[in-house]
Amino acid sequence: MPYRAITPASKPPCSKGPVDPLKLKALSMGLSKELKVVLIKMDSAGRQTFNISELEEPRIPMSELTIVNTAAEVVRACRGERVKGKFKESYLLPSFCVKPKIAIDIPIPREKLNPPTPSIYLESKRDAFSPVLLQFCTDSKNAVTVIRGLAGSLRLNLGLFSTKSLVEANSDHAVEVRTQVQQPADENWNLNGSAQTWPCESSRSHTTIAKYAQYQASSFQESLEEEKESENEEEEEEDKTSDTLISLSPLYSPEQKTVGKIIKFGTNIDLSDPKRWKPQLQELLKLPAFMRVESSNNMLSLVGHTILGMNSVQLYMKVPGSRTPGHQENNNFCSVNINIGPGDCEWFAVHEHYWDAINKFCDKHGVDYLTGSWWPVLEDLYSSNIPVYRFIQRPGDLVWINAGTVHWVQAVGWCNNIAWNVGPLNAYQYQLALERFEWNEVKKVKSIVPMIHVSWNVARTLKITDKDTYKMIKHCLMQSMKHIQILRDQLVAAGKKIFYQSRVKDEPAYYCNECDVEVFNLLLVTSENSTKKTYVVHCEDCARAKSSSLAGVVVLEQYRMDELMKIYDSFMLVSITCKRKRK
Repeated sequence: MPYRAITPASKPPCSKGPVDPLKLKALSMGLSKELKVVLIKMDSAGRQTFNISELEEPRIPMSELTIVNTAAEVVRACRGERVKGKFKESYLLPSFCVKPKIAIDIPIPREKLNPPTPSIYLESKRDAFSPVLLQFCTDSKNAVTVIRGLAGSLRLNLGLFSTKSLVEANSDHAVEVRTQVQQPADENWNLNGSAQTWPCESSRSHTTIAKYAQYQASSFQESLEEEKESENEEEEEEDKTSDTLISLSPLYSPEQKTVGKIIKFGTNIDLSDPKRWKPQLQELLKLPAFMRVESSNNMLSLVGHTILGMNSVQLYMKVPGSRTPGHQENNNFCSVNINIGPGDCEWFAVHEHYWDAINKFCDKHGVDYLTGSWWPVLEDLYSSNIPVYRFIQRPGDLVWINAGTVHWVQAVGWCNNIAWNVGPLNAYQYQLALERFEWNEVKKVKSIVPMIHVSWNVARTLKITDKDTYKMIKHCLMQSMKHIQILRDQLVAAGKKIFYQSRVKDEPAYYCNECDVEVFNLLLVTSENSTKKTYVVHCEDCARAKSSSLAGVVVLEQYRMDELMKIYDSFMLVSITCKRKRK
C-alpha cells in the first residue's frame, strides 16, 4: 500500500474533509521539535487517511555535539559513527578552562621569589565557620593557606593525637617507617656529599606505634644530652677553633658536605577505623564542613569506598629532619594538615602553574615526577623564575594545600601531624583532578580517585549552582556516554553478548588489571585461575592485546544505557534562588 510523507506545515488531504488545524497542532504536541511528519496512507478505495508519527530525527555529527544536546541525541550520534579502534577524545574541553593566568615570561626579582604565604589568624569559632574562609582557601590564586589559631578557636583537643594518647589507644597499630638522612631543610646532598641533587631516596620498613614512640622519645633524650655536652664543650672549642677547622677540612669544604645522621620517620599511619579511633575522629567533626574528612560537597565523599589517606585520616610521627618529599596530592586534590606538636614543621610550596617546570627538573635528574622521591634544589627553582612559599607550621596550625599545589615538608622538631584530602566541588578543583586523571593514563600511573565514577555520582546526587563546574561535569558525562556507546556497539558488532550486572552497595570502582586505568560501566572480565575462579577486569586495550577477537572475555554492564541517559538529562544547572526555595 503506497505511503507518502508531508510535513505538518502543509495541509494533508483527508477523506472526511479538511483537517482542523487545532487538532493537527494538538497531535503534534509532545513530539520532537526537529521533525514531525504526517503519514498519508491510501486505503482500498483510494481514499487518503493519515496519522502523525515521530520518525527518526536527523543525526547530529558526533563532532558537533555539545552539552546542550540531549542524551538521546548523543547516543544517536554515536550509533551513526563508525569509529575504528578505541574512542580517545578528552574528557576536558579547553574552552572551559578556569585556571588563573600567571605571566611566566616576566622575570621576578630575586627578593620576590619567596612571597609571603597567605595566612589567616582565627580569633573565634565564628571566624572559622565564615564563608570567607572557604572562598579564601579555594581561591585558585592561593596555592596554600596557613590557618593560625584554628585549634584554639575551635577548642580542638589535639592531645588525642599525641604520642602518649596513641600508645594508650592502639600501641600495636602498624607504622610505615622511612629511614632517611638528616639534612638542613633547604639542602639535599647526594650520598657522598659532593653536590646538591633532586633524588631523595629512603628505605622502607615497618614497626608499631609503641616501638616508634620509644624511638621518638629516645631521640629527644639524646638531643638533650648532646645539647648539654655541647654547652660544656663550648669554651674548649673556642680555644681549639683553628685545630677543628683543620681537622674537618678533608671532610667538609664548600664543595663537599658531611653526611648527616640516619633518622627514622613514622609515616602513613592509618586512622580510618571508627572503632579503634572513635574519640580522635569525632574530635575532627568540630572542623568547618569544607575541611572535614566527609561532607556533602566533598567529591571524595562520593567515591563510595575508602581511599586510605585521602577520604580517611592518616597520622605522621616525626623527629627533626623527617621529610615528606615533593609531590602534588593524588589527582591534584586539596589537602588538610594539622600539626599536633610539640615541635614545628617547615613547608615549601609552589603554585600548580609551575608543576610542569618541576616535572622537567625531575626528568633531568633521572627521577620520576609522579612515582619517584625528590626534594627540589631551591636555586634551580629561583633560576627558573619559580616563586616558592616557605613557612613554619606551629602546633595547632592548619595548612590548607589548594588543588594541584606542589609541596614538600620537613620536621623542625619532634611532632605528630594528621592529614587527609578533600575535594571541594568547584571548577578549579574539578578541572585539575580530571587533568591529572588523563595525565596519569598517559604515564600509566593509577589514578587513586576514579574520576568518571565520581563524576556520575556527583550528577546523580548533587545540585550544582556554579556554571563553570556544571559545564565541565556535563561535558565529562557526555564524553563518558560517547565512550560507552561506541564500545558497546563495537562489542555487539563483534558478536559479544553483554550481560547486565547491577552494582551493589559499597562496591568499589574498577581498574584494569594490567595498566591500572579506570574501567567504568562496561567491564571486560576474564577468569585467570580455573581452580580458584579468580575474575579479573581489563580495559578495552589490554583485553584486545590478549585476544583481538576477545576470546574468553565476558562483558558485564553495570548501568543500563537508559539509566545513564536519565542521569545525564536530569543533571541541570540549578540557580541559587531555586536551591534556597527548595530548602
